Amino acid sequence: MPIYEYECESCDARFELMQKFSDKPVKKCPKCGGAVHKVLSAPALLFKGSGWYVTDYASPERKKAQKADGDSKANSTKTSETSSAASGTTSKAAAKSDA
Repeated sequence: MPIYEYECESCDARFELMQKFSDKPVKKCPKCGGAVHKVLSAPALLFKGSGWYVTDYASPERKKAQKADGDSKANSTKTSETSSAASGTTSKAAAKSDA
């Protein structure tokens, strides 16, 4: 059941009530009997189950996998840069011999 927060318009008192969705809203302040209105506030959220950062991505196994994946990507980038630089040098040498 949701918890609703009310505020009195005459005495500014705030109070909370646990009510069903089907219950009628409160109209009178329990302290002074004045008119009340619902106060909107941010709900409290709690994520449970797998698939959230705390359970999946923070695990030591996941960090090792990410590091290994990052290392292999870095090595493949270095290899492709080296091979493209070498082919550029070969192309320049071939161009000089043609001239």
